[in-house]
Amino acid sequence: MQLPRDVVVGPDVIYDLKDVCNDLKLKEGAFIVTGYNTKKIAGDIVYDLLHECGCDPVIASSKEASMTEVNKVVDQAKEAKSGYLIGVGSGKSIDVAKLAATQLDLPFISVPTAASHDGIVSSRASIHDKGKKSSIEVNAPIAVVADTSIIAKAPYRLLAAGCGDIISNYTAVLDWELAHRLRNEPFSEYAAALSRMTAQILMDCPEDIKPELESSVRIVVKALVSSGVAMSIAGSSRPASGSEHMFSHALDKVAPNSALHGEQCGVGTIMMMYLHGGDWKKIRECLEIIGAPTTASELGIEDRYILEALLVAHEIRPERYSILGAGLTPEAAEKVARLTKVIS
Repeated sequence: MQLPRDVVVGPDVIYDLKDVCNDLKLKEGAFIVTGYNTKKIAGDIVYDLLHECGCDPVIASSKEASMTEVNKVVDQAKEAKSGYLIGVGSGKSIDVAKLAATQLDLPFISVPTAASHDGIVSSRASIHDKGKKSSIEVNAPIAVVADTSIIAKAPYRLLAAGCGDIISNYTAVLDWELAHRLRNEPFSEYAAALSRMTAQILMDCPEDIKPELESSVRIVVKALVSSGVAMSIAGSSRPASGSEHMFSHALDKVAPNSALHGEQCGVGTIMMMYLHGGDWKKIRECLEIIGAPTTASELGIEDRYILEALLVAHEIRPERYSILGAGLTPEAAEKVARLTKVIS
């Protein structure tokens, strides 16, 4: 079980980073991975903080979450004789830093600038390689420093997407329970309960999630951290990734222009909850209140790609049993998409 040792959430906590590093006995040899935009937002702040306290930091900008970028960071960190990596960004930089740190067997600290998905604390990295997007198992961050003042300034769409990713825990756990009953897959009651509770927090107060509100960011970040912890307890992504994630990954493959991961997972959750016989209308209503997409048109994706993704979603991770079973028929796919009003 890999869990973060330090989790710091709140306004202006980015300035506590040096204290976190001291607490973890991480001093010299910091290697910072950030994006070109997030460098200006938070990357330069992290660099200056660590430089001032003598941590001898090196900073590198990553343009995408690809194996090419991961290999580049690995080579640069080796050359700099780095002792630990810090990912500063909204997701891509964190994924690159996570995988690079795992390959180098070095500690990793996550400093998110947006709360768009649970990758800020999970033991998975979403990486493009040779035209394909893969979810790769990595070491969980040793610490998370989430400055809610910075995250609150990110586009609200990213926060709403993070809510979609959290709410998708509902169907992920239902799929996990189904696989446990039908395939005797190992199941953790504690991880499942934590994952459900995380989603329930948002379902109980969707009206509290509003743009540029620091308290809203705090709710979402804490929920994302809890979701990541549930995965660490389970030793897999099962508590937070099921048929709705398979649908999202299928959509990435078939649609020419996919939406944000959390947005797609939210829409997928509506349809998968219908298949499970649950309260899909409540899921849809919650996402609408938050301001997350609930239809294909709101995702900016044509109806035909929704149907195509539904038909191939079960092939994404065939070893992971879900409500999709051996796949939907074209008639069943169209029925679920129309009844839930995902397509018109």
